[in-house]
Amino acid sequence: MSSIYGDWLRQQREAAGLTQQRLAELAIMTRSHIAHVEAGRRVPSKEDARRLDQALNTGDVLSSFLPEEEVAVAEYFEVARQLEQQAVSIQEFALSYVPGLLQTEAYMRAILGTSFIRLGEEECDRLVVTRLERAKVLDASGGPALWALLDEAVLRRVVGGPAVMAEQVTHLARLVERGRIRVHVLPQDIGFHPLMDGMLTLMRFEDQPPVAYTEGLGVGKLHDSPSVVREFETRYALALSDSMSLRDSLALLRDVAKDYGRHD
Repeated sequence: MSSIYGDWLRQQREAAGLTQQRLAELAIMTRSHIAHVEAGRRVPSKEDARRLDQALNTGDVLSSFLPEEEVAVAEYFEVARQLEQQAVSIQEFALSYVPGLLQTEAYMRAILGTSFIRLGEEECDRLVVTRLERAKVLDASGGPALWALLDEAVLRRVVGGPAVMAEQVTHLARLVERGRIRVHVLPQDIGFHPLMDGMLTLMRFEDQPPVAYTEGLGVGKLHDSPSVVREFETRYALALSDSMSLRDSLALLRDVAKDYGRHD
């Protein structure tokens, strides 16, 4: 539905004789944000939609017919995937398993191989290639700064066996050692923390508002409402304040990798 919404916005803008840049100025938005909405990659906030209605003299149409934000993970994550390629900073929180951008191929295959819906070899290969392509953003010059806040359970849960875990945790440690990412571990003994509800990704950009992506059982949701994003940023900051330092987290990664290596 967001693509239909975006098409209609583009038609109204062109009928009014406005460029994306001029509409952005009138609606107090960025041109790239307008472009993402028209392409169906973003849903404007209610306040953005209200200003678009005012700028285009469309009554309350854009405000009243905002697309529903919550859809299946596989479908909606495509939007989040595109945005992570444009982000200048990404902050990940993982509760149960290593985030996709940081997974090794063996770890990916171990996860996909235990999918509730049994995947064929061809489909599994396609998904692995997609995730590996996503991870190339970490190798690109000028790629996003990435922080990974990991619940300790991520390191303790044995996915694919000790050998797979040894490789995976070593991969995380090497990325930290290269200075490519920061990893902070939330110790299990702190008990409940503000991010216990599920996975969270925060993304910031040079020329558009920040977004948050949350994921639960069978559903994912992209949030761009400023108040909602601020709430998730606050939750992330509170959880981060209870985490281990970068140095202590790296030491733990090395120790855990060695422990898995002994059981290989």
